[in-house]
Amino acid sequence: MVVEGKEEMVGNYTEMELDRKEQDGLVENNQNRVQGIKALFWHGGSVYDAWFSCASNQVAQVLLTLPYSFSQLGFASGIVFQVFYGLLGAWTAYLISWLYVEYRNRKEKENVSFKNHIIQWFEVLDGLLGPYWKAIGFGFNCTFLLFGSVIQLIACASNIYYINDSLSKRTWTYIFGACCMTTVLIPSFHNYRVWSFLGLGMTTYTAWYMTIAAIVHGQADNVKHTGASKLVLYFTGATNILYTFGGHAVTVEIMHAMWKPQKFKWVYLVATIYVFTLTLPSATAVYWAFGDNLLTKSNALALLPKNAFRDIAVILMLIHQFITFGFACTPLYIVWEKILGIHKTANLPVRALARVPVVLPIWFLAIIFPFFGPINSAVGALLVTFTVYIIPSLAHMITYRTAFARANSVEKPPFFLPSWTLVYLVNFFIVVWIAVIGVGFGGWASVTNFVHQIDTFGLFAKCYQCPPNKTGPPKH
Repeated sequence: MVVEGKEEMVGNYTEMELDRKEQDGLVENNQNRVQGIKALFWHGGSVYDAWFSCASNQVAQVLLTLPYSFSQLGFASGIVFQVFYGLLGAWTAYLISWLYVEYRNRKEKENVSFKNHIIQWFEVLDGLLGPYWKAIGFGFNCTFLLFGSVIQLIACASNIYYINDSLSKRTWTYIFGACCMTTVLIPSFHNYRVWSFLGLGMTTYTAWYMTIAAIVHGQADNVKHTGASKLVLYFTGATNILYTFGGHAVTVEIMHAMWKPQKFKWVYLVATIYVFTLTLPSATAVYWAFGDNLLTKSNALALLPKNAFRDIAVILMLIHQFITFGFACTPLYIVWEKILGIHKTANLPVRALARVPVVLPIWFLAIIFPFFGPINSAVGALLVTFTVYIIPSLAHMITYRTAFARANSVEKPPFFLPSWTLVYLVNFFIVVWIAVIGVGFGGWASVTNFVHQIDTFGLFAKCYQCPPNKTGPPKH
């Protein structure tokens, strides 16, 4: 209240001062509320965030190709390979987390600051083993992520075609390439909290839809379960399953986004166990229902009855593949920022604009090689084998080859392998098995199958594995 040009005093303040303080308090409360919402939906760094990211990233479009792998392998081999490669993948993810914590511990003792810097796998190899290992890690990791992104883009076009076939799969690839360009706006794995949660929910729905739909549909007329009839098909299927549990290319980035990365070591194993509950029932049920028909349909959705439930599954998988595209591309964006020298300094709009050229070659490759199932196996044999299994196992053995390194390790051997000798034996077994079965037989089979697809459909195929009236006769 103002009396004769003077403000009335309330305590030690005038009314105008109280009004300003009240407005400042409201502004501060609003700012705190916005920060709280951002923290809830945008800034994830807990163990749960890491688990959702690992599980969501591990099983995306490959869920749709596992029945195809079962048709190449048969029931018994399909189940055994899933469990076997899942456990091997969980072990090598554990090794990567071990090496990350070792690297970070050593650098922090040297007073190295990682403020505004995201640690990546090739930097861990560089810090522990030197520049040659950095080059090897960089080459395999980035190439794997590049083709992993290509696969997600192919999968988007393949899936949407089953809802709307008025456009060819190649045209849909053009459209979804433009849509996936928006992932340049997501800064890092800190910001995938909501996306990871939604992505895993979508995959869970799709997996159980496939299981239930296949059982309700029953076995197709004259269904056959020939299984492992040819070595080429057998090792192609095995390598596709190897690829399934190969989400390690983003493990270090997921760990670095955690508030306490030391807690990561069991996260991947628990995520893998959950993934088993999705992949084993769905692949088994769909193969039981359709058998050898899957040999010519690498995407299981092509055989399931068209209805609202299937359309929901397709839409949810499309959204999840968009998310997984971001998972695979984000480390490439970060590498590109470091090459340009803007990783630590530039704001998000500048970084987003600079990231655009990374998507262009991915888009182009998805148009050249639209082979949905075979490309999974080829990437598994030639890239996942090294990135996920061989390099982490060898790097761990060499890092701790001396008694001094073992004595000063930040981690000790786990309770189920209580000695360094046992750890070394497991690592050595992984290197030999993956080199012989994964790279050797798997590489031969996958490349043979991939070349066969090129000979049959040609490069830049307009509509891979579409009905003849949509694409014309295949090239022979």
